[in-house]
Amino acid sequence: MSTVKITPSAASFATSIKHLAGIQLPRLQNTIFTSNSTKFRAPRRAFTVSMAVSLDTPLEVCVKQSITTPNKLGDCPFTQRVLLTLEEKHLPYDMKFIDLSNKPDWFLKISPEGKVPLVKLDEKWVPDSDVITQALEEKFPEPPLTTPPEKASVGSKIFPKFVAFLKSKDHSDGTEQALLDELTVFNDYLKENGSFINGNEVSAADLSLGPKLYHLEIALGHFKNWSIPDSLSYVKSYMKSIFSRESFINTRALKEDVIEGWRPKVMG
Repeated sequence: MSTVKITPSAASFATSIKHLAGIQLPRLQNTIFTSNSTKFRAPRRAFTVSMAVSLDTPLEVCVKQSITTPNKLGDCPFTQRVLLTLEEKHLPYDMKFIDLSNKPDWFLKISPEGKVPLVKLDEKWVPDSDVITQALEEKFPEPPLTTPPEKASVGSKIFPKFVAFLKSKDHSDGTEQALLDELTVFNDYLKENGSFINGNEVSAADLSLGPKLYHLEIALGHFKNWSIPDSLSYVKSYMKSIFSRESFINTRALKEDVIEGWRPKVMG
């Protein structure tokens, strides 16, 4: 059983309190899977409830395994996006850790391309973070995380600009300025529109962009001794807000994994 957070009306709030009095939320535990299997559920939180979503079993999620630490989550920002969605919707899940350098046969049967993340929904394995997060929103609509279409692409150009700058060997090729330009556009947007992409509440676009900014901060800091300028104060405040969320802390990769994940691309 997983409980969904919503903002109830006065009537539903009274009904919710009546029905939920004395109910104990299950204590959720961390889990992993390669040759070993573990279960992970979103940690218990204090939140207001007016509706519950029942799951017979936690949702199964195939994720990248850490390459630096046994039985830890790896450094895929697209996987973190999916896990953030599950966490923000308070849905229980089992992580199956996949060693991408030695993919098990059973995994290749359900993912012929050998890619993560995958989530099992209605007995079918669903690939691609875009498809997965949309499916989760449709199946578990509360709390809503949908970003309005006109705002959904805000900040989306930052990640490719970051990758180009990170891989660049030429200091004068303009990749640093291209990244700064996109970060400045995003900074100006936040200044005018609020703390998050959709205003004052986190939405799907933030759960996509946040992991990418986490990789940007770590990789550019390590490989180029570069950081976002203090003048982009709204971007820095945004990153601090996203990175400090409980859902993000629960699903972030180790710094060492982010560095090692990007190393071949930087050195290649």
